[in-house]
Amino acid sequence: MTLKQVVEALVFASQKPMMPKEIASALKSAAQDSTDADALAFSKVKAAEVAALLEQLKIEYLQAEHAFQLVEKASGWHIVTDPAAGLWVRQLYPESKPARLSGPALETLAIIAYRQPITRADIEAVRGVAVDGMMQTLLEKGLIRIAGRSEAPGRPLLYETTQYFLEHFGLKSVDELPNTQELRRINLPTAPNPEEPKAEPQLPLEETEPAEVQSMEAQSVETEVSAETNGGGESEAVPVEPLPEQFEQPTEEIDPAKE
Repeated sequence: MTLKQVVEALVFASQKPMMPKEIASALKSAAQDSTDADALAFSKVKAAEVAALLEQLKIEYLQAEHAFQLVEKASGWHIVTDPAAGLWVRQLYPESKPARLSGPALETLAIIAYRQPITRADIEAVRGVAVDGMMQTLLEKGLIRIAGRSEAPGRPLLYETTQYFLEHFGLKSVDELPNTQELRRINLPTAPNPEEPKAEPQLPLEETEPAEVQSMEAQSVETEVSAETNGGGESEAVPVEPLPEQFEQPTEEIDPAKE
């Protein structure tokens, strides 16, 4: 067999898309348990050579007008039926109905695809309406995922498309979206950054206390008997007025003998 035939057989037999490096690895593994001359020769093939053979097979399938095609998806190369035969092929799977997205959901998905990663607030700023329902639908279908958090105040979640999104739309990367560069240069509305709460100015103590408290403090200062320390470290006595007679109590002399 030729190398092209072996590569074609591997892609056809695989249940999932295969990358060129995976095919090259399979060729190398086959030679370990074989003495076949072709197997030993194919084990030295690089991934770049495999990719070139896949491109040739793709062109040959198209030129031969087969009912199947060899296409490259984000996860690798895969043989699929011609989309033109979808009406008849779908009759083999009556239980599976194609999932359809509503217009608003498609608009939301397009904004994410072209401006990812993006926050929910920025999406709503572009569409002008809440997108909670559409975002939940896209998350459940596996078309978008949470990519992390933004550095903006509040650290809102960021959203981006998934690998399944690329496979579903037959893309290798988001760069293959129509008019990617042009649409990414368009300035779109963005959500305003939430302002951080401002600290309330602290009023002086005398302005925050009730008038009664200020009056009581003023009286206390006038009647308080205290000593203020002077520069030499000695205390200066403050004269105290004598108490009225009715408050004076007789002093009793202490007899040393009684003690």
